[in-house]
Amino acid sequence: MTIKLLITGGTIDKQYNEIDGELIFTQSCIEDMLAQGRAKLDISLETVMLKDSLDMDDNDRQQILASCLACDESRIVITHGTDTMVETSQVLAAGIKDKTIVLLGAMVPYQYKNSDALFNLGCAIAAVQTLSNGVYITMNGEVFNYDEVFKNKELGEFQSR
Repeated sequence: MTIKLLITGGTIDKQYNEIDGELIFTQSCIEDMLAQGRAKLDISLETVMLKDSLDMDDNDRQQILASCLACDESRIVITHGTDTMVETSQVLAAGIKDKTIVLLGAMVPYQYKNSDALFNLGCAIAAVQTLSNGVYITMNGEVFNYDEVFKNKELGEFQSR
């Protein structure tokens, strides 16, 4: 079984810009994360975009949907910013019925100490192998149906509706 891993950006891939102190995108760290996690699975990586999810619009979501539809794999993991992950999952669920899709993000960039990124990626890869067709979000060890989750911005965590 090959897993398709689509990279779209989000905090998980942000890097610290030493010049102005901003968090920016330079390149994805997902390949390094898979190596660190010693993932031995057949995983095909594709960078769709490197974007903060607050900057995503309907065209970006359609591009993610098109990437999912275009791939031969039936098991897809998508890295995504946490702020609009639920919105993207709704678009995917409306357009895809015959694949298992798991979205994940991170509250702290991978490059920072105490990041949740590596754990969240591992959870998503494990989940996509065992779940039935549908769209899911996994964060901090929990798996949520796309339509039963929200980001509690006051607590900084995902919760069931």
